[in-house]
Amino acid sequence: MAIPTVDISPFLKNGDDHGKEKAKDVIKEACSDYGFFQITNHGVPLHLIDQAIQLSRTFFALSDQEKLKYSPASAAPLPAGYSKQPAHSPDKNEYLLMFQPQSGFNVLPPHFRDVAEELFLQLRQIGQLIEQIVNDCLGLPADFLKEYNRDRSWDFMVALRYFPASEDGNNGLLEHEDGNVVTFVIQDEVGGLEVKKDGDWIPVVPAQGNIVVNLGDVVQVLSNKKFKSATHRVVRVGERRRHSIAFFYTIEGDKWVAPLPQFTAEIGEAAKYRGFAYKEYQAMRMRNKTHPPARPQDAITISHYAISQ
Repeated sequence: MAIPTVDISPFLKNGDDHGKEKAKDVIKEACSDYGFFQITNHGVPLHLIDQAIQLSRTFFALSDQEKLKYSPASAAPLPAGYSKQPAHSPDKNEYLLMFQPQSGFNVLPPHFRDVAEELFLQLRQIGQLIEQIVNDCLGLPADFLKEYNRDRSWDFMVALRYFPASEDGNNGLLEHEDGNVVTFVIQDEVGGLEVKKDGDWIPVVPAQGNIVVNLGDVVQVLSNKKFKSATHRVVRVGERRRHSIAFFYTIEGDKWVAPLPQFTAEIGEAAKYRGFAYKEYQAMRMRNKTHPPARPQDAITISHYAISQ
């Protein structure tokens, strides 16, 4: 079993309507079944993707002393710069928050900055396209999600390095769902990313140039669970370090998130979630990272807002 791979070239350069409908059918099914798919022929240059991954490798190969020069300058909720997961965290990795609204790209080494900025802009455009496709797949009015989610100042991008597997239970990244709208992941050839479906873990096999797309909690709530926020994890089983870049297409913090009437009152279905301000939810998720609960299952997830049926 494998997650779907979708050619999105029909949506670029005025492609044919048949190709668009075929791609939408695959994406709609993937969003319902997995919340995960991969895209190809997306317009992001392969050389830019490869360069970004290589620069990420170069950065993380620096000495700890050198990397710490790029540590966050503040304790903001989402501090830009280099960080390593604390020793007591169940996830063992290190990351460089390359773009964050308050600091832009200023946290990056100069040779990394131009490449990261270009990749960020390209992925933001992909985000707007995927948002439009998801909008159509849900049967929402034209540009509904675009109007709902106009503020792009909360998007951010992260480079990550996962350490090799070890005897102390290093699983890379525990199972979770993303709290945003949609996430794009560029992964190197090492692999390890898996998505959960019907209790089984399905490897997301790396393919050069492909971009992984996974829906987040915002879409799951807005659609009243018609589309899934994908449960996924990173498993490290070998001796190689895994590198990836994740772009988080998100929404403004004061935005109210609740099931839309198109999927509740208008079709006679009960809401599966109570509404919330996005920044409230993100603050609780951030606390999961800064103060990990004793038991992973006690971490706050979107189920915190679930309504008992």
